[in-house]
Amino acid sequence: MSNEGLPTGSAGTASAVVIGDALIDEIRDESGVRELVGGAALNVAVGLRRLGVATTLVAMVGDDEAGGHIREYLTDHGVRLIASAAPHGSSRAVVQRAANGEPEYVFNEAAQRRSIRYSDEARSAIADAGLVAISCFPFDVLAEVDALAEATAGARLAIDPNPRTGMLSDRDEFVRGFERVAAEADIVKVGADDAAILYDGDLDALRARLRSLGVRAVLATAGADGAILETDAGTTAAPISQLPGRIVDTVGAGDATLSAVAAGLVSGTPASLDDWQALLTRAMDIAAATCRAEGGLLRTPESLAETERGVFGS
Repeated sequence: MSNEGLPTGSAGTASAVVIGDALIDEIRDESGVRELVGGAALNVAVGLRRLGVATTLVAMVGDDEAGGHIREYLTDHGVRLIASAAPHGSSRAVVQRAANGEPEYVFNEAAQRRSIRYSDEARSAIADAGLVAISCFPFDVLAEVDALAEATAGARLAIDPNPRTGMLSDRDEFVRGFERVAAEADIVKVGADDAAILYDGDLDALRARLRSLGVRAVLATAGADGAILETDAGTTAAPISQLPGRIVDTVGAGDATLSAVAAGLVSGTPASLDDWQALLTRAMDIAAATCRAEGGLLRTPESLAETERGVFGS
């Protein structure tokens, strides 16, 4: 299945493919219960499109009411969907805030048993893309990793492992699958949560390990401590960007960061450390802007300024 008539990229046009999850976030808090279209990979795909990149999302989406909402949302944002079959329906996450303010997720059966297969249409999109981004993928399922590795062979990859404890069945197998695919990546984004769930908490050691595997660039995000970007051109860092307005929701910050960095890599790899620094600084600005509104939809500092003037859009 696909959304016809949406941007697919063409010769001379930078395009991207995103592979991973798409779901409904059922948010429960003191305000009540509400639903938002989400999923890390979906957020990255929409973020790339909002940054001007023709983008295709390859994800499992059901032929149900939730799937209809997901499809409508992607169409509204100009993202082409190539949907894998969803025998258990569309994925859903119930999201509540823990005592420390961080979100806690409970996933339905569809999310826990998500699966992606690659049609001829998906393979064609991957072959044409300047970059393939992978986020929240079931790296702990060998058949899924085999299919992903075969479908993306030769592609330029940007990977965010983004493990979710509620969907993680085998940590060691997840690490093996993730490292197998990541070893050939142009960039891997990891955060403090990834290090804690998969590597016993040492983000610096994780960054070093990924570089030793052959990853060409590693972006390590550490919440309030900003981010470090280690590349073949050298290592650079950036603090959290300070923008007007209060922080409303940090859930989409990591996805926005990956979107911003991936957008800068679609047409090629930065030539110098200064170019990498500019890309990282822009990503931190976009992540900070995204935190000024609820949900995972990417915002830019410019879009925030336009909203304040009563002009809505990206």
